[in-house]
Amino acid sequence: MAIFDQINNDIKAAMKAREKQKLEALRGIKKVMIEAKAAKGAGSELTDDESLKIISKLAKQGNDSATIYKQQNRIDLFEQEMAQVEVFESYLPAKITDEELAVVVKAIIQKTGASSIKEMGKIMGLASKELAGKADGKDIAAKVKSLLQ
Repeated sequence: MAIFDQINNDIKAAMKAREKQKLEALRGIKKVMIEAKAAKGAGSELTDDESLKIISKLAKQGNDSATIYKQQNRIDLFEQEMAQVEVFESYLPAKITDEELAVVVKAIIQKTGASSIKEMGKIMGLASKELAGKADGKDIAAKVKSLLQ
């Protein structure tokens, strides 16, 4: 089942179960997905990869907002934002560990034959595609830098 269809089914289930926060988060995902489908030049359907990118972006934005709320001692808003992030992350593949990230990045470096930090862009492109949704871009970049130096 496509992720978009899964979101629709989960919205119905959340409505029946009267799960207000989950319903709000799911409706947010659906709204962004519909906007992406309606964007100029977009296809009529979203692929699961595109859907995962959208959900990943929403989760990252939610984490950033939650951090700001926590810094400003707005615990009520922090908890609300983190509840939504939990819903977003339930649709994402499991994050890989630091050791697994190192193994994947080393393999990409060996495959491309990169030897200096000047080739970081090439490696980042390949690593970002391979690790989409599994690792954060900042973590990938940090690992690539440490392995190339």
